[in-house]
Amino acid sequence: MSRGAGVAESSDDRSASSEEKDCPSRNLDTSKDSKSGDDSSSESSLESESDNEEPNPEKTNGELRGSSTEEASNQEFNEIQSHCEHCNAENKHNELVTPRLLSRGQFLLKVDTEGTYQCTETGLIFEVNRKVDIKYCVLSWSKYADLVVKPWVVGGPLFDVKCDPTCLTSIHFPHSLCLGHCDANMMFKVLHVKSTGALLEYTVDHSATHVKWHVSSLSPVGPVIQSEETVFHHGAVILYKAIDHNPSLSFRVYIATNNESFIKDISKSVKHSSKKFMKIDKPPVCQKLLQNGKKYRLISEPEAEITPEEIEFVDGSLLKLKSYSEVYLEQPAEFKLLLVEMDSEEIVWKAKLRECDWVQHDQNPNVSKSGTSGNRRRKMSSSLPDEVVYDKRMKQIDTSDGVKTKTLLTDTQLINLAEKLGKEWVKIAIANLKLKISDIDAILEKKEDVTINKFRMLKKWQEKEQSNATAQNLWNCLKNVNSVEVQDVLKGFLQET
Repeated sequence: MSRGAGVAESSDDRSASSEEKDCPSRNLDTSKDSKSGDDSSSESSLESESDNEEPNPEKTNGELRGSSTEEASNQEFNEIQSHCEHCNAENKHNELVTPRLLSRGQFLLKVDTEGTYQCTETGLIFEVNRKVDIKYCVLSWSKYADLVVKPWVVGGPLFDVKCDPTCLTSIHFPHSLCLGHCDANMMFKVLHVKSTGALLEYTVDHSATHVKWHVSSLSPVGPVIQSEETVFHHGAVILYKAIDHNPSLSFRVYIATNNESFIKDISKSVKHSSKKFMKIDKPPVCQKLLQNGKKYRLISEPEAEITPEEIEFVDGSLLKLKSYSEVYLEQPAEFKLLLVEMDSEEIVWKAKLRECDWVQHDQNPNVSKSGTSGNRRRKMSSSLPDEVVYDKRMKQIDTSDGVKTKTLLTDTQLINLAEKLGKEWVKIAIANLKLKISDIDAILEKKEDVTINKFRMLKKWQEKEQSNATAQNLWNCLKNVNSVEVQDVLKGFLQET
């Protein structure tokens, strides 16, 4: 790491007086940090507060992904890698370690010996002097917004780290800034939130990606910055799609700094919404740096209704309510989204959205299907998205005579099969599934993704067969198709029934 402007010297009285002037908040103490023993009495009370920082995962209006709740949270915390050449140039080759994900979004890292370890999930770097267990989580800056006083602004995620502080010598906090433009005129510090108040503490060093801080005691802490020049942020665009029964499409588009506290706040906001959403997986990283006060335009091709279309970017880390743009299309179709800088008309971010991006696969593959009470099953089903509930209802079961009737194929199964069908799918539709050429022409006229065309073809067969659209019937129709992948999928369908 290169020495940075955030390093203050204890003998410099002018720096100390300047520090007091910059931070007038009555709760903000800018004195030197106390020793770990001095703050030990406050840590126990703060630990219980921090444990309750994040609520239990929402089970009804949750963010939906193709994984369990804990896995989804884990994916939210994964550091979004920057494409910036300046910030990726430096690589210290720290030992990468993957922590265990606990409940409530907390991580547990166990290290056996002295060394420097980098968390693969959060980007945190720990320097330890002996064997230690470290428990930590990402917190929201908005709870501590009144402690960040101008000219100081948020520089990266806020963390709560818990372990024996005598075992942990230093923490390197990831920051979300690009220093290629203004490193010399930027000052880093860390905001250390204690039960007795908040301290602005000196950093030891900083690099293109991290801010290093010597540990004295442990409680919520994160990097803040002061700069005389324009601050450039690594940005990310986060997409969510509303889930409902309407054929129209509605998306939320969030423009954020590449800051895990910010991204976690977005996830929480979506979970607490009255609507249900699923996260759309598209490359989130902006290809051009974002600047506070600069205006950007969100564009759709073909045209969609976007509200608001023009956005003045601000780092919303301290804001409780996160702003977003709504993108609405009356008719479902694939489309492109572009974020354009209005001054230069340069493309900052772009993505192509296809119907297969939101046709949902199995949402809860890790949920046990046995040993569960009827009431528990009903509770779980009520928390599933509409599409999954519909799929379950499609599996019509009649036990009046003690025998289960035919199980109909779900949309999830059909999209899986569609992905395996090759270039001969039109021939298969006519020769094997007995569809009309007019049906195929109608599908092709929509000019959609080829996988979606195959999916619509299978849906047309399902509509034609109605109650006979079973795995066994589909196997009978396609058993002569010369494709190992197709046959494997069909055999899987038979095993599931």
